[in-house]
Amino acid sequence: MSDAQPLIASVIPVFNEASYIGECLDSLIAQTLPADQHIILVLDGGSEDSTRDEVSKAIERSKKVNGPVIELHSNPRKYVAEARNLALKLLPDSVQYTVEMIGHSTVEAKHLEIRMEEWKRIEASSNAPLAAVGIRVKPRTGEHGVIETWIERTLSSPFGSGNGQFENFTTPGPTNTPAFAMHSRSALEQIGGWDTSYITSQDSDLSMRLLEAGFALHRTPATGVHMVKRSGLMKWWKMGHRYGFWRMKVLQQHPKRVSFREFLPWFGMFATVAVCIFLPTFALLLPSCYLAVLLLEGVRSSLSTRRMSTLFGVPLCLLMLHISFSFGLLDGLIRKGQAPSDR
Repeated sequence: MSDAQPLIASVIPVFNEASYIGECLDSLIAQTLPADQHIILVLDGGSEDSTRDEVSKAIERSKKVNGPVIELHSNPRKYVAEARNLALKLLPDSVQYTVEMIGHSTVEAKHLEIRMEEWKRIEASSNAPLAAVGIRVKPRTGEHGVIETWIERTLSSPFGSGNGQFENFTTPGPTNTPAFAMHSRSALEQIGGWDTSYITSQDSDLSMRLLEAGFALHRTPATGVHMVKRSGLMKWWKMGHRYGFWRMKVLQQHPKRVSFREFLPWFGMFATVAVCIFLPTFALLLPSCYLAVLLLEGVRSSLSTRRMSTLFGVPLCLLMLHISFSFGLLDGLIRKGQAPSDR
């Protein structure tokens, strides 16, 4: 551990991030926040590519420009919750705030400076002790491929992940789900950090426990993180299933987080079966309405992006998401968790 006395730490769990981690770290090295106030911890879960080499190169680049201290540590237990808990033990006592990052993300130069300003502003008006402030999740910079565009549009759809709740919000305020949160270290330590039984959705569980402990969670559109999304349909399918699976685990632990809209595909299927049995003449009514909605969303996306491929690509990705997430929910109800194959 270095002798630095930073105030804020960027914590980055990684696994096979050689293609992206260099750019991620360069964006943190370039922050306008004074370098001595910031430390970066990279926790590697056993990468099999050149991730560690890329981190080592970034460490040297930061030294040359008198940038923030970057430390590379091994995360023997591999997964995100373990990495973040390990970071709490490794960080200097001076660190009061931790910032969630991932290896395939980048931030703009004033990102951490804005984070600190927003924290102080929100904390001054909060009636409860502030534990976390989330931000916007933006598409990665640069030209997007065809399937990546489909997935971006799906995630911003009201029929996708919630009308782009992490991307499109424009008003700061309280939230139950702060994305890429900046946390109070003392709040994290008070509730015992992340629950390592969650391989995915550990942040949702953490947020619920913070709220139950009387802390306030907020979000702000003042800054954001550019994140690389899935770029293949098979990975998209696996992601949907994985998030459904671990979402069910969260709901079993925190029933208050149940959202009716997450179960709409199952209600739709049961309603369709009921109509087929009791009103066979109208058997195709509900499926036809559903497909029409998907097609209209494809038309809207096509007009918005000026890409004809989204006309069928977005409906396809929505259909895949609804099916994979729904089966993930069912799977999570009957099966114990295991490591995902698409880390």
